Amino acid sequence: MPTINTTLTRRQIESVVSGDLPDPFTILGAHPLPDKTGPAVAVRAYLPDAVAVAVLDLIPGEELPARTIGDKGLFEAVVEGVEQIQPYRLKTVFKGGGVSIFYDCYAFSPVLTEYDLFLFNQGKHYDIYEKLGAHPMRHQAISGVHFAVWAPSAAGVSLVGDFNQWDGRRHRMRSRGSSGVWEIFVPHLGPGLKYKYEIRTGDGTLLMKSDPYAFRFEKRPKTASVVHRLDEFKWTDQDWIAARAEQDPLSRPMAVYEVHLGSWRRRVEEGNRWLTYEEIADELISYVRDMGFNYIQFLPLSEHPFDGSWGYQVTGYYAATSRFGAPNDLMALVDRCHGAGIGVILDWVPAHFPRDPHALEYFDGTHLYEHADPRQGIHKDWDTLIFNYGRDEVRNFLVANALFWLDKYHFDGLRVDAVASMLYLDYSREKGEWVPNRFGGRENLEAIEFIKEMNAKVYERFPGTATIAEESTAWPGVTRPVHLGGLGFMFKWNMGWMHDMLTFMAREPVHRRFHMDNLTFALLYAYHENFVLPLSHDEVVHGKGSLLGKMPGDDWRKFADLRLLLGYMYGEPGKKTLFMGAEFGQRAEWNHDRELEWGLLQYEPHKGLRRFVKDLNRMYMSEPALYELDHDPDGFEWIDFRDADATVVSFIRKARDNREQLVFVFNFTPVPRESYRVGAPLPGLYRRLINSDAAAYGGSGVDSGGDVTADRKPWHGQPYSLNLRLPPLGMMVLKAEGTHEK
Repeated sequence: MPTINTTLTRRQIESVVSGDLPDPFTILGAHPLPDKTGPAVAVRAYLPDAVAVAVLDLIPGEELPARTIGDKGLFEAVVEGVEQIQPYRLKTVFKGGGVSIFYDCYAFSPVLTEYDLFLFNQGKHYDIYEKLGAHPMRHQAISGVHFAVWAPSAAGVSLVGDFNQWDGRRHRMRSRGSSGVWEIFVPHLGPGLKYKYEIRTGDGTLLMKSDPYAFRFEKRPKTASVVHRLDEFKWTDQDWIAARAEQDPLSRPMAVYEVHLGSWRRRVEEGNRWLTYEEIADELISYVRDMGFNYIQFLPLSEHPFDGSWGYQVTGYYAATSRFGAPNDLMALVDRCHGAGIGVILDWVPAHFPRDPHALEYFDGTHLYEHADPRQGIHKDWDTLIFNYGRDEVRNFLVANALFWLDKYHFDGLRVDAVASMLYLDYSREKGEWVPNRFGGRENLEAIEFIKEMNAKVYERFPGTATIAEESTAWPGVTRPVHLGGLGFMFKWNMGWMHDMLTFMAREPVHRRFHMDNLTFALLYAYHENFVLPLSHDEVVHGKGSLLGKMPGDDWRKFADLRLLLGYMYGEPGKKTLFMGAEFGQRAEWNHDRELEWGLLQYEPHKGLRRFVKDLNRMYMSEPALYELDHDPDGFEWIDFRDADATVVSFIRKARDNREQLVFVFNFTPVPRESYRVGAPLPGLYRRLINSDAAAYGGSGVDSGGDVTADRKPWHGQPYSLNLRLPPLGMMVLKAEGTHEK
């Protein structure tokens, strides 16, 4: 190499040009020259496509030409008489004659503080989404975007995007040492910019990665991250948030309508396209209000590339999916729900992530987010990767993500997916396919600590919200508070109840008498946890058919049985979750690529079923006996569950202090029961609240009206009794009014 007039060594020049420089800020930018007789700085820029560069602003009114160092795009200007180094601009002439004037990104100091980095490495920076990722800001009085990413094993990281022709030589990021964080502030940039990180691994391989903390992504199948501000939406739900903080979800009604946003409705006439967030807000909110549900639960809305995963294979944990619009549009949907008195729950997936090469897998050339050992790091059921919960920064990524959705999008709760797969090291694994914990056990101790920390922080920061565990085993204390030794969830989906009830209802009525334990078993453990009773999307996919299709017999019996099943769910203790379509008797198995079968509502049986669900919700919301003591044994009492021959069960639901009592009676056979006597707790009049066999619901109309007065005749261990005519495959609810007695 010929001699070059520069302040750099040959090795430094080669490191800049080759991209092997660990921290480009040590050479590029403005650097004092202490060996000069007076104050002086060397300004260096690496601009591979430039033919001429001049430095502006260091000396007011002067253009200071930079000399080329070799022929690879490295420029240097030595400026004497300058002590104070401030952001300066570069006037650059590019090949082809184009001229550009811009602030040099290497003139700016770091944005992240040492305290930020310390907290993150400790796993305790719960607002880390305000620091890592891409954030438009003013830094040193100049507007631009700050980018930061965690890649501790990378040999180098570059910011690439439309603004630099995706050239990784142009914007190499600053290493923040042992923290593993890389950052750069780039002036002039702003929202809407598409970008990724080009990561050079230890062996020199270049990886192109999306930003794990990005707030927005391109619409699939494209995968670039997009710079976006989340602080510009004007929320109007302050009263809702304040009231929520004063409420106890355990003692409030919770009737949840579970929705897959991409298939609830579609614009079939416009190429079967999705509805936007805005269109969903226009249609879904009024529908849910009319049906009487007070919560909507969305299947995951974090960014995901594969439609068929329904959102459960997340690549953008901090980004609302771009399928349906911009982040502000989702905020507007939540805001409008709150304005209509409807809470919103988000499905959240911290158990695993997909193997898409642009996302978290092998992020910096090492198994950064996932376990390296496939016995710990690969989820066999879904061929996805399992988070390494023992790594502080990974745990911080997930805990902060839970807080993020409640903070930035005002969600009222998180339904946490696949909790069982996190708790057990041997989940869905044979002997020899898993690694025991340090005590030789099968419990995933790191995942347990993560779950506890997540729940504790959610309730500390967002009182009145709820976390709901999809947990299918008998793990103890799922909904016990963390400080009492539990996992800290507010609720747990009762998967056993759902399985047992659907198994029972799928049997021909003549055989149900032999399987009454399926019907009653859940009440043996109903108060071990705070349960939600779900009839969820999991039961209407993968060849399982629809809820209506699971019911035996002809159409009349199918609809009667489905009304009976839904009535039983609303009668038993526990909050309620119903997947979309079940409320009107969807016939086909759910398909995420098609809208629900709304055309069925032209037929009376489907209309009647939907009318029944609406009345169930109306009754549920208006009767404290159905929710106040959901999680207290004092709120439930069996009347009779032993009449297997008639296949009839009955029980009482009570409000706090027994101030209200409801009697539920269920006949699980298609045979009307004449003069069927049921024990009653109180004397006087019992007003009929609902009868699932009413003609308005599509039933036969047996005993469709009229109140009943209790007899002074003890029965079923109760001091009084009711002489009833039970409808076939029907349920009835009677409320003790106590106005007079026989």
